[in-house]
Amino acid sequence: MSICSRRCRARFVTALSNLVPRKRLGQHFLTNQAIAERIVAAAHIGSDDLVLEIGPGTGALTVWLAQRAKRVIAIELDRSLLPALKAKLGAATNVTVVHGDALAIDFEALVGREAGAFAAVRFVANLPYYITSAAIRRILECRLPIACAVLTVQAEVAERIVAQPPEMSLLAVSVQFYGRAELLFKIPAACFSPPPKVESAVVRITPHIIRPPMDAEAFFRVVRAGFRQPRKQLRNTLATGLGLEKSQAIAWLERAGIAPTRRAETLSVEEWVKLCERLDH
Repeated sequence: MSICSRRCRARFVTALSNLVPRKRLGQHFLTNQAIAERIVAAAHIGSDDLVLEIGPGTGALTVWLAQRAKRVIAIELDRSLLPALKAKLGAATNVTVVHGDALAIDFEALVGREAGAFAAVRFVANLPYYITSAAIRRILECRLPIACAVLTVQAEVAERIVAQPPEMSLLAVSVQFYGRAELLFKIPAACFSPPPKVESAVVRITPHIIRPPMDAEAFFRVVRAGFRQPRKQLRNTLATGLGLEKSQAIAWLERAGIAPTRRAETLSVEEWVKLCERLDH
């Protein structure tokens, strides 16, 4: 173990010993520094990059992010964690700690207040399980030029995010519409304090260079209708969810080259896009 690694772990243990994780906030502090370094490495951070970290907690990831990035903005909801976080960061001058709710805070405004130019913007986060879907949506829908997002989530959710037909879900389509999703590795519960009851996993989402040329709101209105009753055939779910006659839904699906008897979980993102393109034709 390097001198830096030993110092990071010593500061972390000291900070953590005085804290009581809050169950209502879904707090599980990462305690394994080797895993922390591996998560940060997966973001491929350059020395001219800006990183937005959601939920830094006691800084298990933040100290490694500070060593790689030009600038780090760490957004923490729990005010009681801020003293320990700042103590762990020590003399790091390239980290801004912000007290706020990542589900409400304006990411663009935060980045806009930083002086200088950045080669890329990246997100890194150990997400509380209860905000996973909402946080991912906020990240992917923001207007920042994001290079990638590396997120620790519940393992079962990670598998749903990266799923492919015939096991797609609304979450999988919601993520893959915006970018390519990869499940990188899993993390045992013992690497956190307190240990969660489930296994965690790290996913990396790389936004598409060119996103499908359509209105996201209209796209997801159709997708949500399709997944409303995922075990039923699309000719039925789309008709019910969008207020169409069944004959209209069948004709629409056939125009898109999709069998009306298929189910939502069997469609790829590309097929959903094609279906939406044929809606008014």
